[in-house]
Amino acid sequence: MKVLGVDPGTAATGYGVVERGPLGGFQLVECGVIRPTRGAALPQRLRELHEDLVALLTRHHPDVLAVEEAFHARNARTTLVLGHARGVILLAGAEAGVEIAEYPPAVIKKTVTGKGAAQKPQVGYMVAQLLRLKDAPKPTDAADGVAVALTRLLGARHHKTRGMAAPTKATR
Repeated sequence: MKVLGVDPGTAATGYGVVERGPLGGFQLVECGVIRPTRGAALPQRLRELHEDLVALLTRHHPDVLAVEEAFHARNARTTLVLGHARGVILLAGAEAGVEIAEYPPAVIKKTVTGKGAAQKPQVGYMVAQLLRLKDAPKPTDAADGVAVALTRLLGARHHKTRGMAAPTKATR
């Protein structure tokens, strides 16, 4: 099984493609950060994010798109903008027809580290351990995306799963 994990953001969206190996272990295929044009208007950043996600889905053909759920930030605008980013990520997955699984941040941290309140360095360390990497993926947004993918592969139960959607073509 191959999973594309995504840690949403409009400034930086971390992602990781991880697959289960033939002997039951996990293998990191690719990870990184999508950084839409800094200072661009929100619609432009969202379009760039969508295009980059579509490219990842096309290149890797994952079985599942695992996405971190929105957390409730103190700033309502931050939460709203994060929701927009999640929306275009979910749209890209629905267009590709992949299963979509969503996980709260605490479930991701607990699944990967054993503690729901783990800090970013702990998450990165455990990602490296689980994948037998010398160092944690950099930057931390990339490690977070990998952690989301690992959460699905490790079988976290507290998630919302959306069935496979049939790919559609927009009509005018």
